[in-house]
Amino acid sequence: MALSPALRPPRLAAVLLVGVLGVLPACAGADDAARPGEGGTARSTLLGSGSEAASQALEGAVDVAQALTMPDGASLRVRGHLVGQPTAPGTVVRGSFPDDLALAVADDPQERDPSRMLLVQLPEELRGTWGLASHPALLGAEVVLDGERAAYFSAPGLKRVTAVALVDAAAPSGPGAPAPTDLPGGLPSDLPAELVGYYADAEGRTGEDLARALHEIISTDVDRLRYDELWEALRDTDADPDAPGRVIELYTGDSVPGEANGGDPDEWNREHVWPQSRGGFGTSAGPGTDLHHVRPADVSVNADRSSLDFDDGGSPQGEADDTYRDADSWEPRDAVKGDVARMVLYMAVRYEGGDGYADLEVSEEVGRRDLDALGYLGRLSTLLRWHEQDPPDAFERARNDAIHETWQGNRNPFVDRPEWVSAIW
Repeated sequence: MALSPALRPPRLAAVLLVGVLGVLPACAGADDAARPGEGGTARSTLLGSGSEAASQALEGAVDVAQALTMPDGASLRVRGHLVGQPTAPGTVVRGSFPDDLALAVADDPQERDPSRMLLVQLPEELRGTWGLASHPALLGAEVVLDGERAAYFSAPGLKRVTAVALVDAAAPSGPGAPAPTDLPGGLPSDLPAELVGYYADAEGRTGEDLARALHEIISTDVDRLRYDELWEALRDTDADPDAPGRVIELYTGDSVPGEANGGDPDEWNREHVWPQSRGGFGTSAGPGTDLHHVRPADVSVNADRSSLDFDDGGSPQGEADDTYRDADSWEPRDAVKGDVARMVLYMAVRYEGGDGYADLEVSEEVGRRDLDALGYLGRLSTLLRWHEQDPPDAFERARNDAIHETWQGNRNPFVDRPEWVSAIW
């Protein structure tokens, strides 16, 4: 997938450690950073595990849970993971970051509850280094911050920040170690141990470089199913976990008999989330049978969706609750908005035109049906927002596992590592 220069995030390693005072020593400790209330200049650095000063700095830090209980006005050093950006009271986004003004920090890198986050106001001199709009690959990274407890976005926060440091236990130190700006910018992974190796070639990458690495990973040693094999596969991948022998329809959310598949009204059939006509792949083995975007759907609802783009708005669809359509777009129910987004983004990375099929790209345009639009599906900004609003749940993760282990041998990386969406787009 080709990214325009404006959409290519910078390599994290090249920008991570440069503050207003230039590159600081790789293992700067507590005494090297300006303390809250001392009038120092805000700075950025990296704490390597091999440094005694770094260990002392970490020992003096409180976790986010402790910081949340401290009174306003208290000076503190807090350690936590960057989990998003506050944009309004009670709202923290994990992608499509609007600016570099603020951060949200939590003890759990996958935290979604704003009440368990400390909201951080970044001073101007640190925004270019630590802001998530400029460096979305920082999402999930563990940091230590010096600042003053103060309400921010009507919630517990940290203001007057004077120092930010990246905690990187794997950072080399000592003679011959690379300079801080040469250190890899990998993110911590909470994947099961058996999957860490699967994504090894993608770690530490961003932008088009990450997209290329993921394409190679998810396109290698893949089994291509025949179209008639999808019935059995979907009975497995989309099985109702609470009702054996039934499957969950994508758009309606209904649990229906697994054997009630076909083409008659009220049966379920094979919905291509990336429409066949929009990719030019039909039902041939490959994109036409890729389980990562083929889902069970009510026959008439599937027909009503047709080959529409995805976007907000329209009139109620009528058969599928909380689903809307207009002349050029389709809005599914909230519970599967993120599922749809991750399926579309997977297809854009998986199919690059080198296998005889169209090079699939996600576009901002909706409603185009001319030949020049073949291979494009929209709307990108809406899908990115849906991805953030509806993170992967247990059903989606189990489906990803089943496709990998039983049917195709590959995975949807955006289900396993949601932060990679903002690292690419």
